[in-house]
Amino acid sequence: MSVSDDPERSVRRREIGIPDAAASCHTALVAGYAVEGHVPLQAIERLVADRPDLVGIAVPGMPGDSPGMGGDEATWANQEVVGIGADGSV
Repeated sequence: MSVSDDPERSVRRREIGIPDAAASCHTALVAGYAVEGHVPLQAIERLVADRPDLVGIAVPGMPGDSPGMGGDEATWANQEVVGIGADGSV
């Protein structure tokens, strides 16, 4: 695993297939999928297990009650996680 700050992250996001409508503050590549933002672990686990025909998943923006942003852990599973299609649809 590697972690890096990328000053061209918005360009990199677009190259990966993440549209601006799904943009957030962090981008990860997990098992061949893009994971954008403060996505709950349960959603990432489901993505990897189900392997849907998506570029990835995202929690757009920076919701204050998402994982890593505060709030109660009980609310994290209720975050709206969106799928990102190969055509850039959200």
